This record gives sequence, C-alpha cells and structure tokens, in this order.
Amino acid sequence: MSASAPSAPPTLALVNVSKSFGAVQALRDVTLELHAGEVHALAGENGAGKSTVVKTFAGVHRPDLGQVRVDGEPVDFHGPADAQAAGVAVIYQEPTLFPDLSVAENIFMGRQPRTGLGRIDRKAVHAETAKLFERLGVALDPRQPARGLSIADQQVVEIAKAISRDARVLIMDEPTAALTGQEVARLFAVTRTLQEQGCAILFISHRLDEIFELCQRVTTLRDGSHIATEPVDGLTPDDLVRRMVGRDLDALYPKQDVTPGEVALKVSRLTREGVFTDISFEVRRGEIVALAGLVGAGRSEVARAIFGVDRWDAGNVEVAGRRLPAASPTAAMAAGLALVPEDRRQQGLVMEMSIERNIGLTQLRSLRRATGRGPLISQSVERDRAKDWALRLQLKYARLTDTVGVLSGGNQQKVVLAKWLATEPTVLIVDEPTRGIDVGTKAEVHRLLSELAAEDLAVLMISSDLPEVIGMADRVLVMHEGRLTAEIPRADATEESVMAAATGRTGNGKAA
Repeated sequence: MSASAPSAPPTLALVNVSKSFGAVQALRDVTLELHAGEVHALAGENGAGKSTVVKTFAGVHRPDLGQVRVDGEPVDFHGPADAQAAGVAVIYQEPTLFPDLSVAENIFMGRQPRTGLGRIDRKAVHAETAKLFERLGVALDPRQPARGLSIADQQVVEIAKAISRDARVLIMDEPTAALTGQEVARLFAVTRTLQEQGCAILFISHRLDEIFELCQRVTTLRDGSHIATEPVDGLTPDDLVRRMVGRDLDALYPKQDVTPGEVALKVSRLTREGVFTDISFEVRRGEIVALAGLVGAGRSEVARAIFGVDRWDAGNVEVAGRRLPAASPTAAMAAGLALVPEDRRQQGLVMEMSIERNIGLTQLRSLRRATGRGPLISQSVERDRAKDWALRLQLKYARLTDTVGVLSGGNQQKVVLAKWLATEPTVLIVDEPTRGIDVGTKAEVHRLLSELAAEDLAVLMISSDLPEVIGMADRVLVMHEGRLTAEIPRADATEESVMAAATGRTGNGKAA
C-alpha cells in the first residue's frame, strides 16, 4: 500500500489527547491515526508517552482532554472490555497464557463452542484453532500445552486469540525484544499477512531497523508531545533519532581506539556438560570483546559459569593471573569480576529497595568501614556514594530514596552498572547491556563502556544486537550450539560474517 496517509477514516485514532498522572503530564495534545492495511510505528525514548498511548487505546486509561475515535466516530472506553469489543487487541512483550491449558483452550477461554448437550465441543475448538493458524501461516498444534512454548510461539497464540475475536486493530508493544532473528522474521511474516487482510497495526520497537523494514508510517513522541507523523520512505535512521531525542547524537557507537594491555580474563577449556564445551578465550585490559551468537547458543551460561553462579565440569578461569574456584561468586567478586545480568529486574535489582540502597548492595563491607560503627551503615555515606555514581552515569531520577522500580528501563540499567562499577572491577561482564532501552540511553551506555575500556577495564559484552556488536567490539567471539565457532577481529566483523559463524557456517557456506 502507499506510504502516504490514506483518505478513508482511520480505524482507530487519538485526537488531541492529553493525559496527566498527578503533576506528571504523560501526553500533551497527541493525535495518532491507525488505518486499515497499514503498519504504523510509534517511536520515542523511554518516558516519551508510548505506554500511555497504548493503554489509552486499550481502554486502561481515559483521556483528560481529546477523543478516542473508532471509524471516525468518538467513543468512550470505560475499560479494556470496551476496547476489545471495538476490535482492539494488544500483544505485549511478555504474553500471559495459562500454562497448563492447551493452545486451543487459551485462545477460546470462556467462549468455547458447545455441543447440543451444552458440553465443550473440543473437536470444534481444535478445528477453529487450526483454521486460525492456517490463516496466519504458522504450524502450531492446537492440542499442545502452553507450558514450554517459546516466547515467539506464545505471541502467535496471542495474535490468534485476537483475530478469533475479530480484532481490527493490533497493537504490538516491543514484541521482538526476546526473539531470535528467525523468530522475528516469522513474526514479521504473520504481521504482513494481517496487514494484507486489512488489519490496522501499531508497532512499537526500540530497534530502528525493524521500523524501517516493517512499517509504512511512523509517529514520534518526545516528552509526551507529538513531534511528527511521516512516511518511513525518505527518512533515515539519523532523522528518526533526531526527532526522538531532540538533538543529533554524536555517535551511537562511540568506540575509542585503545591499545590492549595485559590479559585480565583467561578462560581455558571451560565445559559444562550439555550446555557448552571447550570454551577458551582471553580478554585484555582496555578491550571490549563481544560474545555473539543466536539465543540458546550458550553465551549467558558461559558468563554465569565464569562468575560462579553456575558450576562448570571442566576447565578453569583466571582473573589477572589468579585462578578462581568453581561456583563461587564471592571469590569472583574478590578477584575483580563484575556481572551485569541480562534480566536486570529479576537478577540485577531489588525492585522494592531504593536507588541508593541498590547501588550500595555490592559495597556493604566498605560502607561499614567508612561508617565506623560496626555492622551499621551510615545513610549519608551510602547516599553520597550513590550520588557520585548517579552523576557519573547521568542517571535521571527524582530522589535517591525512591524505589528503583519507578525508573525507566534505561535508568534501571544504569543503576545495575553503578552497583557493579562501584566495586572497581578488573573485568566487567555485561549481558545484553542495551536490551529494551531507548536509542538515546543506548548511546549513553555505549559511551560509558567505551570510556571504561579506555580507563583500562576489560569488558566482555554479550549482545544479540549485531550493529552493537560490530560497532563496539575490538574482537567478536561467536558461539553456536555451545561451542566457539569463530574469533573475528574488528576490521573483519560484518553482520554476514558474524551470522555465518552463529549458524555454524563459515563465510564460504561450509560448516565450521
């Protein structure tokens, strides 16, 4: 379809909508129109108002000013049920299925076809589900339990549920954040199928390449205000970034040239049966070494073993020449290792604790010494240290005593980094350092990693973001099915060479 705005009334629209939560103005006079047969991107940094737009469309929030319109007519959604009745469905990043029910039961929960005797017609449920999957062009077994499905398959089930309710508008909120490249490709194929069938689709992603690949128009929000709605054709990623952050980014990948120093981390023939085998590599001071590969290749498991979270079966790990015992995070920390985990909310932070307390969790012993009161910790000492790190990492917060849960995803990531950098490590392991954060904060995290490497820190970075890997790494180590398949110097690293190794094939198409 044409990338220009269609002339027919939009299927769903916000018109001059404003919404406040106390003193915080989440949306200011925002207009956004979704048309049948179009994939429309919603772009903006964390805190720009995207989630408020989604929840207003979904009937969770009601506008303070302005209107929600369906087919050009004003409507008043009093709750999510009203939005669903109008044909609006939201697919979230993390689906919420009933794990002990089958795929078909999840799709038709509460509205199953009945036999003449009033019993659930399971044959009809399975047949209708099969038709939905055929319509979407995917092969899933309607009888399969939801438990054990991949995130990608769970999202397909949620999409099937939506179209079974005759949804005319599909809102996809960061649907690709936890997907592999192949799973993203399948999701995009399903999305294009729905687009061709006349569905209006709102697509939200921090990955700019996905917006340019999938969408026809893009609306950009900044600080709750509508900045622009325009065709994707003719835009460049730099144009979109400029609209999102209100300025030119000096560089998204500000990698400094550094001469590597002595070996800081040495991993020798590390093996964990059934997970990874014979992993050997070195990281030198001043280097950023990327560990790349497809999801499930074993990258995070290697990092967990190095840090001592998981026990290894063979091999050894040395930090600055000091051999570490297996399965001892305490020894790893004492030797100068720090690990920023992939799941910052579950593994990196205590969400109910304050910002300052989270930053201080790795420094309890030194905080006690600085306080000089035995087991007690001075709140002022803790706060002063937290304030120093908040300033260095350009943390955006109201009060250091606020719970870390009120921060945006990017700022939560900075708190995890502050917590570990406060230990003054020799080696920093960062697992997916920019997943789920906006482009402006992503540039800040990259700047910080580059500065840390320039200050003689050794950085091992695990990332599924190929541009990030290529833009930030001095060397790229690639894993495939639990084994290292390639070591690629910065000058030779391309998306093609990394993906070839990640899929177990060399650049000439032969198995590695």
